[in-house]
Amino acid sequence: MLSFVTERSVWERLREETRPVVLYGMGDGALKILDACRRYGITVRGIFVSDDHLRRRDFAEFPLKSLTELEAELDDFIILLCFAAFREDLLSKIEEIGRKHELLAPDVPLFGGDLFDWSYLLHHEEEISRVESLLADEQSRKVYHAVINFKLSGKPALLRSVETPRSEMYRLLRITGQEDYCDLGGYDGDTVLEFLNETGGNFSSITVLEPDGKNFRKLERNLSPRSPEKIRMIQAASWEKDGLLSFHNCAGRNSFLGKDGKVQVPARSLDSLYRGGQVSFIKMDVEGAERETLLGGVEILRRQAPKLLISAYHRSEDIFSLPLLLNQLQPKYRLYLRHQPYIPAWETNLCATM
Repeated sequence: MLSFVTERSVWERLREETRPVVLYGMGDGALKILDACRRYGITVRGIFVSDDHLRRRDFAEFPLKSLTELEAELDDFIILLCFAAFREDLLSKIEEIGRKHELLAPDVPLFGGDLFDWSYLLHHEEEISRVESLLADEQSRKVYHAVINFKLSGKPALLRSVETPRSEMYRLLRITGQEDYCDLGGYDGDTVLEFLNETGGNFSSITVLEPDGKNFRKLERNLSPRSPEKIRMIQAASWEKDGLLSFHNCAGRNSFLGKDGKVQVPARSLDSLYRGGQVSFIKMDVEGAERETLLGGVEILRRQAPKLLISAYHRSEDIFSLPLLLNQLQPKYRLYLRHQPYIPAWETNLCATM
């Protein structure tokens, strides 16, 4: 057994829980956690939301209540957090509630159906162990241990213990003002602007891919005033090869590729984008298509070995499968993990540099 694994599976533990189990929040996260509870035979006794979200009175056949209302009905209970939080005021509020009632944030993947329970851990034990040996510094190993134990237990304190600011990743990657930067999953240009802030507005070239039409129009508005001759904006998804893909056009940050998508979008591979061109830094946040995107850049990774900043949290396997794939494609990379303030383990990012 992996020596750094110290936690029990939240699902197995909840099956033995004698206190009532309640959910905090609604939406897609609550539906996924409800489904997981049903799969494990865990009874959910109620759902509560913050007072400012109590505009509707029911969700998923449960009456929606406030925390005060639930506290009046139930003596004590265990809370399962069903939404993502990154603002410090909201994180502080969650911690305050957690001091009154035990609060857990079960890890349910954004994409794919595999839950990171005990059997999943055992099935992937060898892969998880191999990644630990590939990580380049002690902080990366601390992050890795904390994230694996969080995925098992759902304990937010594990994530909070290894947080670093996003600027730490730019420091690790030694980003300069001479980068040929590629932003895959550009959204409205927020991470391009973040990159420009880090470099004092200096860069050699920028290429941005964003498949969602509404997001792309925002991207154009935000970036067009900035050196348009050096910025290339493409309305397309990143993938293993060029073509057309089905796409769930949700706008915001929630759009994603999927076989049941209602629209078709162009897809581009990294090798196609940079055939004959240069790229020195790639940021990759492509809603679960990180693996395919890496496979679409085999030649670029081997020939140019650009610095990489990759989201490693969309699928249960990303935390170990993406480092292993990257090591296979470019063994010379030094691999780092960093986690920004976020519950659940979103914004856990893989950094690679020579």
